[in-house]
Amino acid sequence: MKVLSIDTASNICGVSLLENTKLICHLDTHTGRTHSENLMPMIQEAFTKTNLRLKDIDLIVCDIGPGSFTGLRIGIATVKAFADSLLIPCIGISSLEGLAYPIKNDLHENDCICSLLDCKNDNCYFAFYEKKNGILETLFEPQAETLQGALSILKSYCEDTLKNISITFVGDGSEIYQSSIKEIFPTAKFASQNQNVLNSYFLALAGLEHYHSGVELPEILPLYLKKPQAERQLEEREKHLT
Repeated sequence: MKVLSIDTASNICGVSLLENTKLICHLDTHTGRTHSENLMPMIQEAFTKTNLRLKDIDLIVCDIGPGSFTGLRIGIATVKAFADSLLIPCIGISSLEGLAYPIKNDLHENDCICSLLDCKNDNCYFAFYEKKNGILETLFEPQAETLQGALSILKSYCEDTLKNISITFVGDGSEIYQSSIKEIFPTAKFASQNQNVLNSYFLALAGLEHYHSGVELPEILPLYLKKPQAERQLEEREKHLT
């Protein structure tokens, strides 16, 4: 099975091609949020390097967010156009699950992962996963919260389960807010710095796991957990005028 994976949720634009779980090409660029200019040339470059064409692809995986509103729209629109043109199955994976995926192999059964993305001003996107039977089971779906709100939710869960839960934090929020996390979870573990960056290869592996689980593939839609900044600013102005 040949897999094309696209990640446009952050300022990194990433493209990966896999043969089953084996990575055969990985490209990314850090030129900022110019994915509309970078994405198609990167996909073409990946196909050229591997002597593949779109019609050879059996599955397309893409990041559905949370992340850059513009980047997500570009990636998802591209995937849908590809999928519709050749009836290729496609699957969307959240940024938070994509971050958690490479960590799971380092965990013991029933260990947990908290994916944490910074939203500025002590706000974050977070999700909580537990390793069960070798796969990630979602305990808390992706959601937007204040940092203290997210940590309170996790603390309450740990107290309610009466378990000594081992938690590994991953994502840029785990770096930025590490001291605050340690105040509440002194035994918390933290992913290495290179694991805190979204990666289209691990996104593809997560997508493959979902695909082989046999569940029906839902329509790919962007995961917007917060309104766009322009919309929030407009609401604030309207509130002030009122």
